[in-house]
Amino acid sequence: MTADKVRVGVVGLGYWGPNLARNFDRLPGAELAYCCDLDEANLAKARGLYPTTIVTDDYTQLLADDALDAIVVATSVPTHYALGKKSLEAGKHTFIEKPIALKAADAQDLLDTADEYGVKLMVGHLLEYHPAVAKMKELIDSGELGKVFYAYANRLNLGKVRTDENALWSFGPHDISVLNYLTGDEPVEVSARGECYLQDDVEDVVFGYIKYKSGVVGHLHVSWLDPHKSRKITVVGEKKMVVFDDMESERKITVYDKGATTTRTKFETYGEFVTLHFGDIHIPKIGNDEPLRLETQHFVDCINNDETPRSDGRDALNVVKVLDAMEISLREGGRPVKTTEL
Repeated sequence: MTADKVRVGVVGLGYWGPNLARNFDRLPGAELAYCCDLDEANLAKARGLYPTTIVTDDYTQLLADDALDAIVVATSVPTHYALGKKSLEAGKHTFIEKPIALKAADAQDLLDTADEYGVKLMVGHLLEYHPAVAKMKELIDSGELGKVFYAYANRLNLGKVRTDENALWSFGPHDISVLNYLTGDEPVEVSARGECYLQDDVEDVVFGYIKYKSGVVGHLHVSWLDPHKSRKITVVGEKKMVVFDDMESERKITVYDKGATTTRTKFETYGEFVTLHFGDIHIPKIGNDEPLRLETQHFVDCINNDETPRSDGRDALNVVKVLDAMEISLREGGRPVKTTEL
């Protein structure tokens, strides 16, 4: 498939689907072959934007087209599993928007189905393709931060208040995917507490805790009931600390040459010494490539080169495990939930 364009069909043209369609249409290595939706107004817009694309309300038309290489599922979250399953069983490489499913068992089934049919499965964990997050990953993997102690993420705003999902499911997938990606580790235990102020049984604010196999921990604060608009991720290492602030236009990444190390003396009576150091602040230059363009290009490249996507089915499963376990913890007053319980 190196010579021909990857033929892609986008299903779901409501909120995020149009952005995906736009990017696949503009990629030199892809052809936007189909746009599919049940809403006639959305279909009419697609016809105006993409006159050479087949626009339809019949999903089975995409599944039956042997010349269609890939399907992109950007419908409402409750439909992700069923539509994604059909796509994989039709032998299509499949891109599913986040979260890939509402239950860890369904995410595992999609992963297994992709393996069974020998096709690529990728989830739209967009921030994993952000140049600033790539820089953070580089700093961690190079050892520049030293041993990573913990990381935390804030995603706060006043609105948009949703009725069909809580703040955890609305905001959480973004930051959980980044925390998993940066640690490169498997989540083993989570807990969460939240409160419902505006609507019954819909948490407006959630505080979550993730423990990884390595002992690194992550913390999550998500809310649509907050005076600040904040999209920030901090990683604390023993040598240096780094902050990604997506609300900053110029200063996306700030590296602090600050840290704390513990040394044991030769004489047990003196115990251990904690040494703090305070150095310079560094602001590395970050590229301004659109993360969505990078993400869609990555999907096409993985199909052409037979490579595993960065945000593959395993990555998707780990995010849903955290969400699923946090939801259980929320309902049970913050009880720690092991991912093996799911």
